[in-house]
Amino acid sequence: MAIFDHLGITVDDVPRAVTQFDPVLTALGFARYDANGSVSWSLDGEPELILLPARDAGTGPHRHGRVGWQHMAFAVDSREEVDRLHQIATDTGWTVVRDPKEYPRFTERYYASFVEDDNGIRIEFMHNPPRPHEAG
Repeated sequence: MAIFDHLGITVDDVPRAVTQFDPVLTALGFARYDANGSVSWSLDGEPELILLPARDAGTGPHRHGRVGWQHMAFAVDSREEVDRLHQIATDTGWTVVRDPKEYPRFTERYYASFVEDDNGIRIEFMHNPPRPHEAG
């Protein structure tokens, strides 16, 4: 059983946030579920992601580096998948924080991009394959 069950993200405008999140999460294989006022996505074995409306309108966007949310990373199978997801995100209104590139400060194999939505929610697409001797 997974320890993390779900992640709830508060947004100013749920319908607008859905236009940004849905293409990305669908491309990752998540299924979307609409509820009264919120929207969620799930994928077997992964925590559910839920977008919820802000209790007080106009309180965003979140500012990166402040207490609270930092970012969420999606691990994918290839550099090409990082590039593909980055393009899907930017095509649907995500702002580029960092274009896809290598991050040798993490490992010589780490390749990632970072994007941010209208609410200041930052996500990362990353590929960090195991070293050849680590790959089973």
